[in-house]
Amino acid sequence: MNYTYLHRLYEKRAELEAKLELYDARSCFGDEEIDDGTDRELRERLSEVCKEIDTLEHSNARY
Repeated sequence: MNYTYLHRLYEKRAELEAKLELYDARSCFGDEEIDDGTDRELRERLSEVCKEIDTLEHSNARY
């Protein structure tokens, strides 16, 4: 298993989660102008990264 790559994925996941939290927080303050699809893109990318992490972790568990 490439632990360096997995570590980068963990970092990317944390970065995406932080961006999404910030984006969600802005919407709580009534900023209606931010409905530009950014949240959807962040959620999709976060989902992709999480799936890749899960795949790598499970492939390592088999060995």
